[in-house]
Parts: sequence; structure tokens; C-alpha cells
Amino acid sequence: MRRPHLPARLPLDPYVLALLATVGLAALLPARGPAATAADLASTAAVALLFFLYGARLSTREALDGLRHWRLHLTVLACTFVLFPLLGLAARVLVPGLLTAPLYSGLLFLCLVPSTVQSSIAFTSIARGNVPAAICAGSFSSLAGIVLTPLLAAALLGGGAGGGFSPDSLLKITLQLLLPFLLGQALRPRVGGFLSRHKKVLGHVDRGSILLVVYAAFSAGVVAGIWHRVSLPRLAALMLVEAVLLAVMLLATWYGPARLGFGRADRIAIQFAGSKKSLAAGLPMASVLFGPHAALAVLPLMLFHQMQLMVCAVIARRRAQDPEPELAADRVADVSPALERPASRAR
Repeated sequence: MRRPHLPARLPLDPYVLALLATVGLAALLPARGPAATAADLASTAAVALLFFLYGARLSTREALDGLRHWRLHLTVLACTFVLFPLLGLAARVLVPGLLTAPLYSGLLFLCLVPSTVQSSIAFTSIARGNVPAAICAGSFSSLAGIVLTPLLAAALLGGGAGGGFSPDSLLKITLQLLLPFLLGQALRPRVGGFLSRHKKVLGHVDRGSILLVVYAAFSAGVVAGIWHRVSLPRLAALMLVEAVLLAVMLLATWYGPARLGFGRADRIAIQFAGSKKSLAAGLPMASVLFGPHAALAVLPLMLFHQMQLMVCAVIARRRAQDPEPELAADRVADVSPALERPASRAR
């Protein structure tokens, strides 16, 4: 029996290292007084810029074209915004035995965040899955998350979202998330070409903006003294719960689509798009939803992000070594006419 081969190097994302360094900076040198006010204003502007860029980059036409594979996209959306939240609600029984109430709020928020786009596509490609479907599924999830994540947070988190989910929170979401996104969509015909030409530079802007959001959130947490409420055993328990959550979702997104009649390539796309959560979308949303309590709220998401990268990298490489009956059949079909041509000439 062939033994599975692990990758030579597990993907410790350099950006996660930058996030951890930012958290360390906030712990050592938190923004206080006027500096905290300036950091908060800069964080608000950074969130608005991020969602403007999300809107300006998303091709509405490509998204609409992808609707032809609607069963796959509905399956991914169901995994992201139905199955994940149900598992998050079920984890409520772990409070206060394993998780504190603030850590559970962060875990539940993690379950409400949309799926990733870039890493889902990358892993689907490595595993030789349906890459176009992964692109559309990730884009649909991100688009739906602009609306569904705040609405689900309002319904499920309630008083757990910082000081409570209030009309003021809804106004902040509209002004900081939805309005910039819609503005980006409206201006896409004018700025889309510029964004495409400067994709690399704008990628640094994206990541720098998120680092600024993280610094502001964790600075507020340090000043408020919330880290005294988190112990190492609680963090270990959180990681164990997240490992179980990821394992359940990976199994559900692989074997569930098989029961629904999806082929191997589609199952790969569903697994990687339906089992993952977006750090890039979740961090700015948490800063709006949780306010000064955002530091603890995003901690589960940051841990889950790195965990999913490492585990999915192993799975993607293992899937790449599996035989592909569908592709083999296609190759036979392509070769058969070439084998028949000499015989036809002989006649």
C-alpha cells in the first residue's frame, strides 16, 4: 500500500508571521490617547478602502456567467453560511467548561465569515480540481458575506458582539462595508483597468491595511487589559476545538458532495472553498462589529486561518497524487481518432 507523502515544508504563511508580529507590537507598544484616536481613524479608513477595492475588483459579468454551475455554488454557500454556523452554535455547550464567553463569540464569528478566494483557487489547482468553479464559488461567497455575515452576526451573536448588535452597528456596517463596496462596483468600469495593471502594488495596500486594523484592534485590547482573561490552557482548548471543527468540515465537504452526485473535480473545489474562512474579509468586519472587543474576537479566526492552510496543503498534495479516471478517459478519447487515421488512409 502506498504511503501518503507529506510536503517537504508546511506552508507557514509569511503574512501570518507579519500578523503575529503586529500583535506583538501592539502588546509592547499599544496606541494610547491621541495615538489611539489616530489609529482608530486610520483603521476605519483602511476598512472602507479594503471594501472599495473588493467591489472594484469583482467582475459582475464573470460572477453572473458562473451561475451556470448553480448546484456547486449553492453547496459551497450552504457549507459556509449554514453548516458552519450550525456547528458554531453547537459549540455553545463548551462554555464555560472549555471556552470563555468572549472566545466562544470569536469562534462563532469565525463560523459566519465568508470563504477565501486566493487560497481556495491555489489548493484546487494543486489538487487538479475544477479551478473555474473554485474562482466563482469564492467570489460568490465573498459577495454574499458582505450582507450575510453582518446579518448572521446580528441574529446569532446578539449581545456577544462587543457591546451588542445595535442600530449604530448596522449604520457602521453600511457606511464602512456596504457603501464602499457598492461604490467600487459602480466605478469598476473606470478604475478596473488601473487596478489590474497595479495588482501587485495594491496587494501590498490590502495587506498593509489589514495589519493596521489588527494593530488598532489589539492595541485597544491591551489598553483595556483583556489579555488577562485568556490563559494558555484556554488557548490550547480553543485550538483543539478549531481542529475538530476543521476536520468535520473537511469530511463533510468531501463525502457530502459525493452523495449529491458531484464528480471528483467538483468535489475538490467544494472541499477547498466550503471548508475555509477568509482572514482578509473577517478582520475588517470584526473591527466594525466588535469595536474595542475585536482583539479576542479575531484571535480564533487567525488561528483557524493558519491551521486551514497547513492542513489543506497536505490534502491538496495528496489529492494531486490520486488517479483521475475522468482525465484518463478524456485522454483515451483524444488519442483514439489519431490511432484510427492510418487505418482509414490504408483503405
